[in-house]
Amino acid sequence: MENFKGTVPVFKKGPDLIERLREALDSAEAIIIGAGAGLSASAGFTYAGERFERYFQDFAGTYHFKDMYSGGFYPYETLEEYWAYWSRYIYINRYINISIPVYDRLYNLVKNKEYFVLTTNVDHCFQKAGFDKRRLFYTQGDYGLFQCSNPCHTKTYENEAVIRAMVEAQGYVLESDGTLRLPEGRKAEMKVPAELVPHCPKCGSAMSMNLRADGTFVEDEGWKRASERYMDFLRRNQNRQVLFLELGVGFNTPGIIKYPFWQMTAENPKAVYACVNDGEAVCPKEIAGQSVCIDGDIGGILSQLIEL
Repeated sequence: MENFKGTVPVFKKGPDLIERLREALDSAEAIIIGAGAGLSASAGFTYAGERFERYFQDFAGTYHFKDMYSGGFYPYETLEEYWAYWSRYIYINRYINISIPVYDRLYNLVKNKEYFVLTTNVDHCFQKAGFDKRRLFYTQGDYGLFQCSNPCHTKTYENEAVIRAMVEAQGYVLESDGTLRLPEGRKAEMKVPAELVPHCPKCGSAMSMNLRADGTFVEDEGWKRASERYMDFLRRNQNRQVLFLELGVGFNTPGIIKYPFWQMTAENPKAVYACVNDGEAVCPKEIAGQSVCIDGDIGGILSQLIEL
């Protein structure tokens, strides 16, 4: 960021910007997608409101938090209660499909191009939409993986089977379409059986999610290989006509996607930086001439691009 003196907010909507982005997509020799939480929010993965109230009304009423994020940081007294909350959280945000096909639209736009995805999202939506997993780098982890909380080693473990068992132990029925249903008149348990609480197979410590929340985050072999593939993709395309397509990335962790995209655009006169964001469509003044910034709902913008 030291080379940039300020940003230019671009709060514009109109067919001219959509057309410019469509042209950039068509002419790009390589597309690097940078995806943040705003992309999943556009697809319906919201962490407050109706989804939160449907699945966490009991926890909210007991502990008075108002969204899933807050509940994830609550200091539960027992691991049985902790995993009751987190198993529901992981299940609805990792194993349930959302009906709004935003990721599918994105895949249709880039599937025949040379592309790579860098994302801070941990919800597996790219794989569900058909993106090649060898072209994905999940920098912040995956809701679908456990790790040792200690951590005594760097291996991660798939958690789908135990998460499903935890959710069912709370009284939920897993429907054939993946959704959860609580039988009529039944109150959900706010604890899971002790035997379902996951522990590290090596040291016996409690397991935790493979999420970058503190210094215990494990970068396993899969993470390292994905990082290497991403760096190789950047090297192979550094002098080509590249589109840096940033979708729903805010300023919570701009050093992962946003700032590097700005820097790489500035270093490559053939590159285009595109930012699609609902309320935070900005770019540095230094690359404004190479940028297309569109303020609006990502899903709607992707639909317009497909129509063109």
